[in-house]
Amino acid sequence: MQSIVEPFTQRAAARNGLIVYPEGTDVRIVQAAVKLQKSGLSRAVLLGKPSAVAAVFDNLKLSSEGIDILDIETSPELPGLQQKLLQKKPDMDPEKAASMVRDPLYFGGAMVASGQADAMIAGAANATGKVISASLRTVGLTPGTRRLSSYFLMSVPNHRGGGRKDFLFADCAVNIDPPAEDLAEIAMATGRTAAKLLSEPAKIALLSFSTKGSAAHDSVTKVTDALAIAREQAPDLAIEGELQVDAALVPSVAERKVTGGAGVAGDANVLVFPDLNSGNIGYKLVQYMGNADAIGPFFQGFDKPVCDLSRGCSVDDVVSAAVILMATA
Repeated sequence: MQSIVEPFTQRAAARNGLIVYPEGTDVRIVQAAVKLQKSGLSRAVLLGKPSAVAAVFDNLKLSSEGIDILDIETSPELPGLQQKLLQKKPDMDPEKAASMVRDPLYFGGAMVASGQADAMIAGAANATGKVISASLRTVGLTPGTRRLSSYFLMSVPNHRGGGRKDFLFADCAVNIDPPAEDLAEIAMATGRTAAKLLSEPAKIALLSFSTKGSAAHDSVTKVTDALAIAREQAPDLAIEGELQVDAALVPSVAERKVTGGAGVAGDANVLVFPDLNSGNIGYKLVQYMGNADAIGPFFQGFDKPVCDLSRGCSVDDVVSAAVILMATA
């Protein structure tokens, strides 16, 4: 069976971009960086004390040839990156900027912002909130973006007995309880992302515990309001809501519960969750009970590519994230 990342390897190899990894002493990061470098899929900069990073390579019996190891404290780039941070945040105290840029997450983000690296991958040893905070202050949002969001690329190995099927799940990592306007933006952004990643047209389902008025609650109204906003602002998208998960995924259920359905009900491949509770729980249930590959979370809205990893990520998860990031950036 074809791997979830195979369709993207050629594009990643053509770019062969430089990725900075702030967690340069993490065993999984080191192993992934070596795999990617040997395969010609991307190049790596590992941040950390050279002796500490070298010890990881030695313990793994791996060669660091072709991989850059950068000590922040002795880097000649430190003053320049500090100035870049101050340019982005002119109200920041210079001493605070000097302290922050010595944090590997901020240093890595500043490298991406200044063009010294093509992307940053972090999160193997840091919480998502820390990765986001550092990236917001260094990379910043794309002009015109109201709200940062995220998505997972989910590959279900035997979806309803019909073989592998790929989905995008959003937002499972960033927004705790997005209002209707933000939920609509998440749906539209994920639909655009799906056009780059999925082999079939995006069909976006705004999820709820209610299907088409089967229940009344403020949280349901939020979803229907988000649907109206998205349809007004992006009439080209195939989007439907509010839908329970079974009505979004199972044709026979959709036939009973939904009239019309915009071609989405029963065949959705982009699932937009109403809040972070449901999104985070949902993707992990599918990952661990459905034996699905969960790659990400990838951020939507940063001015340059940044990817967060689950702290439970595997080496293959890091490799997959790097390939997809490089292929779609």
